Amino acid sequence: MIKYERFVLENGLRVIVHEDNSTPMAAVNLLYNVGARDESPDKTGFAHLFEHLMFGGSANIPDFDEPIQNAGGENNAFTNNDITNFYTLLPAGNIETALWLESDRMMSLNFDQEVLDVQRKVVIEEFKETCLNQPYGDVWHHLSEMAYKVHPYNWPTIGKIPKHVEDATMEDVKDFFFKYYRPNNAILSVAGNVKLEDVKTLVKKWFGEIPMGNVPTRRLPIEPPQLRLEKKIQEASVPVDALYLAFHVPERLHKDYYAIDLLSDILCNGSSSRLYRRLLKEQQLFTSIDCYVTGSIDPGLIVVEGKPSEGVTLEQAEKAIWTELNKIKAELVEAEELEKVKNKVESTLVFSETNVLNKAMNLAFYELLGDVELTNQEIKYYEKVSKEDIQRVAQSFLTEDNCCELYYKAKKDEVEVVC
Repeated sequence: MIKYERFVLENGLRVIVHEDNSTPMAAVNLLYNVGARDESPDKTGFAHLFEHLMFGGSANIPDFDEPIQNAGGENNAFTNNDITNFYTLLPAGNIETALWLESDRMMSLNFDQEVLDVQRKVVIEEFKETCLNQPYGDVWHHLSEMAYKVHPYNWPTIGKIPKHVEDATMEDVKDFFFKYYRPNNAILSVAGNVKLEDVKTLVKKWFGEIPMGNVPTRRLPIEPPQLRLEKKIQEASVPVDALYLAFHVPERLHKDYYAIDLLSDILCNGSSSRLYRRLLKEQQLFTSIDCYVTGSIDPGLIVVEGKPSEGVTLEQAEKAIWTELNKIKAELVEAEELEKVKNKVESTLVFSETNVLNKAMNLAFYELLGDVELTNQEIKYYEKVSKEDIQRVAQSFLTEDNCCELYYKAKKDEVEVVC
């Protein structure tokens, strides 16, 4: 059970504080309610670009990393379709340093053309390195485009194409910043060896004077139901063929999320899971196989992906996967099998509570979802999932009409023959 206190500043900044005197450390986590889904189709990659720009200095801080390192801490950030998250872990006695740094860049980010030029190049190089020059690096460009026709999950976090970031102007950057990086669009969580009243004082000192912004109301188009199988064959310079099957599933707060998450674990989480044990170990049809849920705030995907063994065609591999999917739709899972994956989930959730940074991140994310108490209640929701629930969601969502099928084929003419 994670105990916490919550308060809100007059400018709309939501703050969650968790006192934990079992550690000398503290985590300061600042979550902004902005991600790739908030971008325009012709200006993608901006949320990720801002993750980089936020480290480019602010009015009183030319170098964000140096003060954190001098305070004995470390910091980083990540962006996805839904959020942008900045976090710092440092000795608890030095949390004011982290709060000062976060407030300064929220208040007055350094809008410097040189910084923008540098970070644009960094992001473009990252795009090239991770998407264009890495085997299977553009898989999510294909899957996103196949699965989403109107919703902005249509593109991955890094953006559709490098040119969108390359063409970003200072005006574009300022407009994006003042829309979304405002206290009333942020959640600050502090966890560790701190006292609530001390944190209140420091947060009011450093964030209280920052004016709230006119955050636009999010009106995203609703993705219509998929009514037929989406198929695509992509040839590329990759070592071996790969197969991806993506199925639409409901949003993170839907009542079926927990059953779908457990379904993905039953299919492929660990050496005793169905796809791993039967298709990789016993039949040796795959060299690797996985199944996971995207867990996005808006309706997401459950994905099965694998690389067939030598001599196994993509068609044979896909047929074998569908055989296993149809089994779990036709027959109730064993009670022991379901209990095993529930225990794994519970141990993962409990283990995450041993780390103050994880606790700070979780508290902020659940606050964003609208119920910070979920951090203590989710285990109960997993425990309530029945065998019938697993079968029901499998029958509902693991269907051909609801599937996006991507064959990722290695170009045969580019395979080197070494004598």
